[in-house]
Amino acid sequence: MAAVTAVTRWRLLLVLSTAALGAAGAPQPPNILLLLMDDMGWGDLGVYGEPSRETPNLDRMAAEGMLFPNFYTANPLCSPSRAALLTGRLPIRNGFYTTSGHARNAYTPQEIVGGIPDSERLLPELLKEAGYVSKIVGKWHLGHRPQFHPLKHGFDEWFGSPNCHFGPYDNRARPNIPVYRDWEMVGRYYEEFPINLKTGEANLTQIYLQEALDFIRRQQAARRPFFLYWAVDATHAPVYASKPFLGTSQRGRYGDAVREIDDSVGKILHSLQDLGIAESTFVFFTSDNGAALISAPKQGGSNGPFLCGKQTTFEGGMREPAVAWWPGRIPAGQVSHQLGSIMDLFTTSLSLAGLEPPRDRAIDGLSLLPAMLQGQLMDRPIFYYRGNTLMAVTLGQYKAHFWTWTNSWEEFRQHFCFLKVKGSPTLEPTWLGMRPWPPSAAEIAAPYFSSH
Repeated sequence: MAAVTAVTRWRLLLVLSTAALGAAGAPQPPNILLLLMDDMGWGDLGVYGEPSRETPNLDRMAAEGMLFPNFYTANPLCSPSRAALLTGRLPIRNGFYTTSGHARNAYTPQEIVGGIPDSERLLPELLKEAGYVSKIVGKWHLGHRPQFHPLKHGFDEWFGSPNCHFGPYDNRARPNIPVYRDWEMVGRYYEEFPINLKTGEANLTQIYLQEALDFIRRQQAARRPFFLYWAVDATHAPVYASKPFLGTSQRGRYGDAVREIDDSVGKILHSLQDLGIAESTFVFFTSDNGAALISAPKQGGSNGPFLCGKQTTFEGGMREPAVAWWPGRIPAGQVSHQLGSIMDLFTTSLSLAGLEPPRDRAIDGLSLLPAMLQGQLMDRPIFYYRGNTLMAVTLGQYKAHFWTWTNSWEEFRQHFCFLKVKGSPTLEPTWLGMRPWPPSAAEIAAPYFSSH
C-alpha cells in the first residue's frame, strides 16, 4: 500500500513538474531511451567489477545515475524477455513460452511461425496516447511474419532484423536473415550487411548507432517526445565488432564487441547533452538475459560471481546489469537495492508519460520511480520461469528453488550448465536432478502471483 501511495504521489509530482517544464519550452513528457543488450552478463561492466575496466562510458553513466545490482530479466532467453519488457507481463501471460521438452524456452528462429499476439498491448502503442514517436533499432525477435511486424505493434520506425544474426545460410533451403527499414527489406545478414565469422568484423553496431543518433536529432528538431528502443546484438554469438575495435580488448573478440557498445552508449549520451535534452530524457541500460556460458570464453561474457548463465534460472541466467540515467532527476552516484525486473521498464515508462497501465489484464511490472527518485524500496517477488514452469522465486533476501537440474562436478568446474546429449548436435539441458521444493514453500509465491 505504501508503494502504491508513493507511485500516486510521484504521478502528481510528475504532472506538476512537466507542466512547469512546458511553460519554459522544454519537451514534455520526458523522452524514453531503453538500451537492451543481447546476452550481456552481470559481470561485463567495470562498475560491476570486471577487472579489465573497459567500459568507461557505461561506468560514467552509472556514476552520473543509479546502479541496480538486483535487477532481473523475466526469462533466461532472448524472445520471452523482450516480450516481457514490451508488455510488462510474464512470458507465461503474453504467450512466449513452451509447454514441452521440460520447459524449453520459447524463441523465434525461421522455422517457428508464431509471434507476439495481437491481443497484447505493447509499450510503443500505449505511449502514442501521450504523443510519443517510437523507433526500434536492432533485434525485434517477437515474430518474423508480417502480422508480427513492429510497425503493426505501435512502433513508428524500425531499422533492424526480426531475428539474431545467425548464418550464413545457403539461400536455398533456408535464406539469410533479412534486415528491414520500416516495411522494406533493405538486405540480409552476410550479404548486404556482411559479418566475417573468421575475423569477427561487422559494421552493424556503427549502423545501429547512427540510426539512433539520427532519430534523436529528428525528434529533438520537431520537439516531439520520443521512445527509442535500442536493441543491439553484437554480444550474441557469433560476436562482432567494427574494424577500429577489433583486437583492442584484453577479453578477446567478446570484449571488442563490449568496447564498441560502450563507445556507442557514450556517443548517444553525449548527443543528448549536446542537443540540450539530457535533463528531459530518461535512459535505462540492461540486458535480455545472462551471458551465454556455452559460447565462452571467446564468444561469451561474464556473470560475475553468479552461478550458470543464459537458459538457466540460476542467478547467472536471470540477474542483469542495470543502470538508470536522468540528469537533474535521478541523484548521481546512487546504488538502489530494489529488486527490479525488466517488466518494470514497461510500467516505469508509462508512469514517466503520465499514463496508467492497462486495467483489463494482469501487469507484472512495477514503477521504479519511487526507488529512483525518492530512494524508496518496495517489497515484491521475482519469479524465475522456464517455459511454463515456475522454477524459483526470490522474496527479500531469500530464494526458493522449486525445481533444479544438475550436471557432473567435472562439467560444473568448467562452468558448463548444460551437457551434450548423446546423438544430438546441439547442447541441451540435462534434467538429472529435477526435484520439487516442499509444497509449503510454494505458499511464498501464491499471494503475489494471484494479485498480479
